[in-house]
Amino acid sequence: MPVLPTAFSSATISRIALVNAVANGLIVVTGGLVRLTGSGLGCPTWPRCTDESFVATPELAGHGVIEFGNRLLTFVLAAAAIATVVAVWRSSRRDLRPLAVLVFLGIPAQAALGGVTVLTGLNPWTVAAHFLVSAGLVALATTLWLRSREPGVGRPLLRRPLVLLVHGIAAVTAVVLVLGTVVTGSGPHSGDVPDDPAAAPVRMGFDPGLMSQLHADAVFLLLGLTVALLVALHATDSPGRVRRAARDLLIVQLAQGVVGYVQYFTDLPIALVLLHMLGAVLITAYTARLVWSVRGPASDVPLSPSTEPAAATR
Repeated sequence: MPVLPTAFSSATISRIALVNAVANGLIVVTGGLVRLTGSGLGCPTWPRCTDESFVATPELAGHGVIEFGNRLLTFVLAAAAIATVVAVWRSSRRDLRPLAVLVFLGIPAQAALGGVTVLTGLNPWTVAAHFLVSAGLVALATTLWLRSREPGVGRPLLRRPLVLLVHGIAAVTAVVLVLGTVVTGSGPHSGDVPDDPAAAPVRMGFDPGLMSQLHADAVFLLLGLTVALLVALHATDSPGRVRRAARDLLIVQLAQGVVGYVQYFTDLPIALVLLHMLGAVLITAYTARLVWSVRGPASDVPLSPSTEPAAATR
């Protein structure tokens, strides 16, 4: 029987945490593929795929393969989360333990929520909750990976107004993601495929056009806040890590906005909707990176009233 090492190196923990973060993002994209192809009920029950089988059967055809493949990825995700917890616990990084445990606990929570989603016939509210929990796990896993690359969490690198602006960007990002799920739940790609072709699919009941406009308004607010932050960071000669995080987030936001508008005006083709979901994952990860960047490593010199941010590590 193999013996686990008594301690894991920082490099090993970082690599495992990266796999964990990527797996959390990947399962969101594969979940989107399930929904967009109408395969959400490819396995019509849960936890089995059918009443007699845990795996997809030939009768379920392509939809069964897609849904079962997404379920299998959950086991890969669970393995990565468990490996992360073990590695962190067998290291001196006590500060990483809460994050590792939260990401791990999110896996069974997501599995249970996924079961409820199937058993309720892909109710759009549970589908939305399933996505939002996944987005939260992406943010946590990204933060865990970024923190694992440094010796610990140090003092803030920015003055309080800029820190509050960063947190405001994170809050508006959450609003954008929530409104995005409402747009999806009110539109043609909620994921449910009625057994009776004549039956109307279940939707959230909101006007898709109005929800799309509200979603776009929130995106414009988010872009404005991010641009304002980037300008303020350059004006105050703030640390490079924060400026790079804000710059990269703005690039991802702009790309996501372009995809969003193109998909809206081209009647929501599946390929673009899936690309938009990938963009949502990236925005979540890059927003988490921005929030992470405002605190320096544990070795950083704390800021004092007479210390300029430029003196912090760039």
